[in-house]
Amino acid sequence: MRKGKRLTAAVLAAACVCAVLISCGDNGGKAAGTEKLKTVEIKEEAAKDSVLSAETTPSAYPPIDTAAYNKKLTALANGDTTGKWPVKDQPYPLPGAILPFNRIVVYYGNLYSKKMGALGEYAPKEMWSRLNAEVKKWEKADPATPVQPGIHYIASVASGTPGKDGSYINRMPEKQIDSALVIAKMHDAIVFLDIQVGLSSIKKELPRLEKYLKLPHVHLGIDPEFSMKGGDRPGTKIGTYDAADINYCSDYLAKLVKENNLPPKVFVVHRFTQRMVTNYQKIKLHPEVQLVMHMDGWGPPELKKGTYRHFIYPEPVQFTGFKLFYKNDLKKEPNRLMTPEELLKLKPIPIYIQYQ
Repeated sequence: MRKGKRLTAAVLAAACVCAVLISCGDNGGKAAGTEKLKTVEIKEEAAKDSVLSAETTPSAYPPIDTAAYNKKLTALANGDTTGKWPVKDQPYPLPGAILPFNRIVVYYGNLYSKKMGALGEYAPKEMWSRLNAEVKKWEKADPATPVQPGIHYIASVASGTPGKDGSYINRMPEKQIDSALVIAKMHDAIVFLDIQVGLSSIKKELPRLEKYLKLPHVHLGIDPEFSMKGGDRPGTKIGTYDAADINYCSDYLAKLVKENNLPPKVFVVHRFTQRMVTNYQKIKLHPEVQLVMHMDGWGPPELKKGTYRHFIYPEPVQFTGFKLFYKNDLKKEPNRLMTPEELLKLKPIPIYIQYQ
């Protein structure tokens, strides 16, 4: 892999530290498991009905229109002439694929914390009112691309304390994950379950979510920032995943899709530095999995565009995403969020948008 540019102080300023204990601007915060905030109240019978009784065999989907698929990929490349975008020799997805025919727009967070994102900051009805307002902005800015709303729930939260097993991780109880799925069901949304492994490993943590990932509307996110392969405490350094870790997840998801007759899974990998993802050329693509490299840095618009240009654009994998922070992006002038219209000018155009 080509040697990346050194991480500048400006890019470090764009780093998102989103675990509760170590989140940006939190001065340490509190671990999700200890924060004394009222959990979203969901009727037990509703949660049970919505989660594991959901259909695991989707209705028949029409075959992928390959001409339309290619046209959409070309549109997302947005006039790039370097040959990097669109990604060459990628497999066509199985029927039922969300991308690139739809743009995914999600709220991110954890139900135990108001400091980790909009998903946990607001009660479900208000959260949906706000998220739907963002959806309408994207529909207006890009009417050719329907929007698929979703929630991106941190199911395993990196911690600043070791915990019982020394993994520096807070694993959310199934009751909380069930609540997230119920909230998504309020607006027929899809769900992403996000994993921050701390000093554990993705091979240990991913199987814990298998019963949820067998559901057709549940997808996966992983965060290299909190993969502390060197044994450092989360938050003291930025972590990393190699292509081998990403391929393990893709292989795992592909197997679930084939064995359970599911539509393709969307797989989101957070990134805002060079070392967060190594050996990107070795990342494998599957018809069963749609892989999004997601720009996860915060800061003013020009800094965010620079992070995208330096760490997402030059290492093409398949699709791209972009995160917007309601608070951290406003800390420096011009003290505003980037607009959909601005993001639609990027090369490539992000097809997954996350608000925190």
